[in-house]
Amino acid sequence: MRIALYQPDIAGNVGTILRLAACWQVPVDIILPCGFPASDAQLRRAAMDYGGEADVTRHADFAAFESACLGGGARLVALTSSGDTRLTDAAFRPGDIVLLGRESAGLPAELHDRADMRVRIPMAPGFRSLNLAVATGIALGEALRQTGLFPE
Repeated sequence: MRIALYQPDIAGNVGTILRLAACWQVPVDIILPCGFPASDAQLRRAAMDYGGEADVTRHADFAAFESACLGGGARLVALTSSGDTRLTDAAFRPGDIVLLGRESAGLPAELHDRADMRVRIPMAPGFRSLNLAVATGIALGEALRQTGLFPE
């Protein structure tokens, strides 16, 4: 299981996700560019005292990410408010990569089309989306539960 962040805009959200990833021992891929400076030191600072424990890889663009991470049975699971599969109906696999888009714009249409599964978190009518870090925690928790990959 991996988390992939496509061109994230907000350092605080990335820091929260890195902390979550460190605690659950899930690697994170950051697909550049970011809407903030994303050096090693800045990412560690955003994740506070857990930043050094997170397994983070930066990729120059989606093509570099795709080349490095997709293949060998890995599925790209887009977490999107316009997903056609409810989180509670999604069947995760251990090699899945959960892809999240920019806070300001979500995922571009071509990445929606590229995804093997498009998952949405159910919400009350009239709401657009959850905070990126909150959505990551909800979806990743369900994916780890289903696959038995929570750390002991």
